[in-house]
Amino acid sequence: MPLLGCIADDFTGATDLAAMLVENGMRTVQLIGVPEAGQPLPEADALVIALKSRTAPVAEAVAASRAALVALRAAGCGQIFFKYCSTFDSTERGNIGPVADALLADLGAGFALACPAFPANGRSVYQGHLFVGSRLLNESGMENHPLTPMRDADLVRVLARQTSGEVGLVPYAVVERGAAAIRAAMAAQASEGKRYAIVDAVDERHLRAIGAAAADHKLITGGSGIAMGLPANFRSQGRLPERTDPAALGDVPGLAAILAGSCSQATLGQIARARETLPSFALDPLATPDAASLAGAALAWARDHLGARPVLITASAPPERVAALQARLGRDPMGRDQAGALIETALAEIAAGLRDLGVRRLVVAGGETSGAVVSRLGVRALRIGAPIDPGVPWTRAEGDGPDLLLALKSGNFGAPDFFTKAFAVVPEGKASV
Repeated sequence: MPLLGCIADDFTGATDLAAMLVENGMRTVQLIGVPEAGQPLPEADALVIALKSRTAPVAEAVAASRAALVALRAAGCGQIFFKYCSTFDSTERGNIGPVADALLADLGAGFALACPAFPANGRSVYQGHLFVGSRLLNESGMENHPLTPMRDADLVRVLARQTSGEVGLVPYAVVERGAAAIRAAMAAQASEGKRYAIVDAVDERHLRAIGAAAADHKLITGGSGIAMGLPANFRSQGRLPERTDPAALGDVPGLAAILAGSCSQATLGQIARARETLPSFALDPLATPDAASLAGAALAWARDHLGARPVLITASAPPERVAALQARLGRDPMGRDQAGALIETALAEIAAGLRDLGVRRLVVAGGETSGAVVSRLGVRALRIGAPIDPGVPWTRAEGDGPDLLLALKSGNFGAPDFFTKAFAVVPEGKASV
C-alpha cells in the first residue's frame, strides 16, 4: 500500500517530485491524470498524480485536484503532498491558493506549510522572499513568463492574494534551529488561525528539517525539495524498508530525440548548446500557424536526420517571439492561450510520429509540452529512475505502446549541457519490479 500520495500541477513537476522520492529510497510511480475508479494501480511506496492544472481555469484546477485526492485516499495514501513549481508559478487568482484551500477542506485539516525552495536548482526562500540564484523572483526573468508572470517575490503576499485564509511566515532564524523549532512555530501559527505558513529554506539541511517537522501533517505543499525529508519519516516509523535499487528501469534500445517547447531562459540556453553538436529543426508557428503542417515538416526533416545522434526539434522562442504569436492568434472564449495550444498540439503529434519512426529515448522540455506529449502517446504511468540533473530523471513509460524511456524536463531545470548529457546517462540494467 502506498504511504505518500502526491498531486502535481504539471507533468514535469510530477517527475521532479517523483525523482526526489526515488533518490531518497521510495519506489515511485507517476500516474498520468486521475486514474479511473477501480483501476489497478502499480505497486509503489509513493504515487504521484500528474495533472495539467497549473494554468487551467481555477475551477477546473480545483476539480481535478480534488478528484486526484479521492483516488489517492482510496489507494490508501495517508499523507498528501501538493506539488507546485519552485518558482511558485501562479496568477493573482491561483491556482496554488484555491487548490490548497480545497485539499485542506477535503482532508478536514486547517493548516499547511508552503515552501517551494529547491537550493540545488538555485531556488531559495529567505524572509518569505523567493530567490532564483542571487536574484529576487521578480528580477529573475520569471517576470516575463508568457503564462504566469511573477512580479512579486514576497510569497506571503502572493499566497495571501489567492486565499481567504491568513498566511504567516516561519523565518530563517527559526528554521536554523531545526525540526523541533519548525514544528513548534507551525503549531503556533495554526493556533493563531493562520491557514498557511511560508517556510524559509536556503539549503538542503533546512529542507530535511522541514520535512521532519511535517511528519504528522495531513497536507504538505511546496516544491519537490521538501520531499527529500519525507521518506525518513516513514522509515523511522518502521513503514518503509530499505530499498536496494528503487531507481532501476532496464535498458530500452532505439533512436533518440529531443522536443523543446519551453520558453524559459534555461531551456533556450540548453538549445543553443545542443545546436553546436546535434542536428536541429526549429518550428516557425508565426509563418505556419497550423499544427498539422508544423508536425509534417518536422517529421519529414527527422526522417532524413535520425541516426547515431539525437535530433533536436524545438518550438522554444524568446519572449518577444512568443508575444508576437500570442498577438496574432489571440485567446479563445475560455481564456486559453491559442499560441500555447498550437505548439503543444504540434509537438505532441511530432512525438507520436517520432515513435513510429523508431525513437525509443525521448527528452521533452517544458511542463505543458510534456503533458501534451504523454497524453498523445497514451502513457498511463511512468516508473521513475535515476536523475540526469537535479529534478529531472529518466522514466520508463507504462502504457499500450512500445517500451519507451522519457525524460520530462521542467523548463527552468537542467545544466547548460542537459540535452547532450541526458543520452550519456541513459539507464541500463534489470528493470524494477
